[in-house]
Amino acid sequence: MAAAVRCRILLSSLLVLAMAYPSDCITEDEALLELKRSITDNGALDSWVPSTPPCKGWIGVVCFNGIITGLHLSDRGLTGKVNVESLETIRGLRTISLVNNSFSGPIPEFSRLGALKSLLLVGNEFSGEISRDFFSRMLSLKKVWLSDNNFSGLIPASLAELPNLMELHLEGNQFSGYIPDFRNEKLTSLDLSHNKLEGPIPASLLKFGVSSFRGNEGLCGKPLDRVCTDPAKPTAKPVPGGESLEASPNTEPKNSVDSWVIFGTVGALLVVGMLFSYVYSTRRRDNDFSVLGKEVVHDAVEVHVSSSKHSSRTASSKKSSVSKRGSHKGKDMADLVLLNEDKGPFGLSDLMKAAAEVLGNGGLGSAYKAVMSNGLSVVVKRMREMNRLGKEGFDAEMRRFGSLRHENILTPLAYHYRKEEKLLVSEYVPKGSLLYILHGDRGICHAELNWPTRLKIIRGIGRGLGFLQSEFASYDLPHGNLKSSNVLLGEDYEPLLSDYAFHPLINPPQAVQAMFAYKAPESLQNQQVSPKCDVYCLGIVILEIVTGKFPSQYLSNGRGGTDVVKWVHSAISHKREEEVIDPEILSSANAMPQMLQLLHIGASCTESNPEHRIDLREAIRNIEEVKG
Repeated sequence: MAAAVRCRILLSSLLVLAMAYPSDCITEDEALLELKRSITDNGALDSWVPSTPPCKGWIGVVCFNGIITGLHLSDRGLTGKVNVESLETIRGLRTISLVNNSFSGPIPEFSRLGALKSLLLVGNEFSGEISRDFFSRMLSLKKVWLSDNNFSGLIPASLAELPNLMELHLEGNQFSGYIPDFRNEKLTSLDLSHNKLEGPIPASLLKFGVSSFRGNEGLCGKPLDRVCTDPAKPTAKPVPGGESLEASPNTEPKNSVDSWVIFGTVGALLVVGMLFSYVYSTRRRDNDFSVLGKEVVHDAVEVHVSSSKHSSRTASSKKSSVSKRGSHKGKDMADLVLLNEDKGPFGLSDLMKAAAEVLGNGGLGSAYKAVMSNGLSVVVKRMREMNRLGKEGFDAEMRRFGSLRHENILTPLAYHYRKEEKLLVSEYVPKGSLLYILHGDRGICHAELNWPTRLKIIRGIGRGLGFLQSEFASYDLPHGNLKSSNVLLGEDYEPLLSDYAFHPLINPPQAVQAMFAYKAPESLQNQQVSPKCDVYCLGIVILEIVTGKFPSQYLSNGRGGTDVVKWVHSAISHKREEEVIDPEILSSANAMPQMLQLLHIGASCTESNPEHRIDLREAIRNIEEVKG
């Protein structure tokens, strides 16, 4: 009898434990399905089905080597409750992005996820106060973006105590009261604008510009022009260590940073990143780079080919359209012209049958990933502004592109010509863009961006540019659109340059708006372009890689990011170059001389006067002389 009682007690105890810790009893895919059941997705998460593993096609699930590292669910029209408890099972989860959805109510219990590095909730309808100690257990957090919600009350003091916090964006809420005293020197991106904050700005935040604080009528002190006159208000304590070099993305007295998305993301992004991006309202950011860097947006859609000008996908639509005119009239409307058969032959019908994923919108058009029945994954880009040449001239340029062979150049596979728009098809590069990996989910992939890898990437970019300058020596802009979203990374991190030599194909007004080479100072001031503009773009990428900062130069509205040119030139003039090196590569043994060499090369490439700027050959030679 006693034994039976003991067994019943043991069984009861086990049942209690099982009910107390349900997350330990379910697999990661079951945990995600629990999350799906807790929210309203309107079909956006239909790919989340038990018959396939999460890392094999579940939209928004980011994995590395089979490990779930992120949930990137931006712009999905999601509502309801976020079941955070179910996510505790996913041990590798480091990033959650719910940007631009319709979640409401109090902030979910993300404080249960102590290993998170990025929490991105921009552009929802979350409301209410956040408890003072909400973030006290989230010591791994590097990015907290809560912009454009309806949060109220005091800024949680636990935010100021996070040891690894690098980016904090709370703009566009209803936060009130005093700003906590942030002592974390790692904090390099801050936006508290357009809230109801009051009192003096803490001395620890004086390195940030006016745009980080504007829209708070009760704030006073530097960098604002309002003098603090109320002696009853507490005075912020000074930061130990004295003056530090400006490293904030908000050092310029410009308008507040809008919230945006990879990309992304991305980002992507995304991504992209890719490049990656959608055109948002004033609540949403410039889309060349999402909040994550560049999120890759995975919308499972069917690819069609249509001549309608109005068939292009908008940011909120769920279908893409890339198909033939309904009447099928005109042979040229149905032709997919192969430029090389390195990846085997395929035709327009193969694309029409392929399942595709929307990668995002960029300055030159939309991009889709298509997986054909033979297993080949390609990127299809819809170019709407390539009308400068007629069909024969366009065909000649495309065939020239198809003949290019270089380890650092992405050679297109095929094209489709229509007067209204053109389709360019190239091989899909799984690892994605430099922009996404460098600025996006700073997880496992980012950890692999050690100094030797970054030096390898810079060398490859230089070699690719040198090849393009040789092949297109007569062009004003041999590349014309070099930026980190157009640098794709192979499995071994060998860079591949994309979106090059488009300048003769694009109408001048659109080229000014869409191509990054037109951001060079001489182009902005005098509308002059030359190969020296490509050198300027190379310099931006070098500084971006060495400092780890997202360049403000990539954003069309000039708001957000870091002015890497101004920052680095200032550091060099003050002989404080080491302060601008990305902290994540400082551990590389004996590599500081190489980093400083590259920093100076990037500075030489970004001289505002093109006459003082080194030419591309010299830049490449200097890069090659940096010993790895």
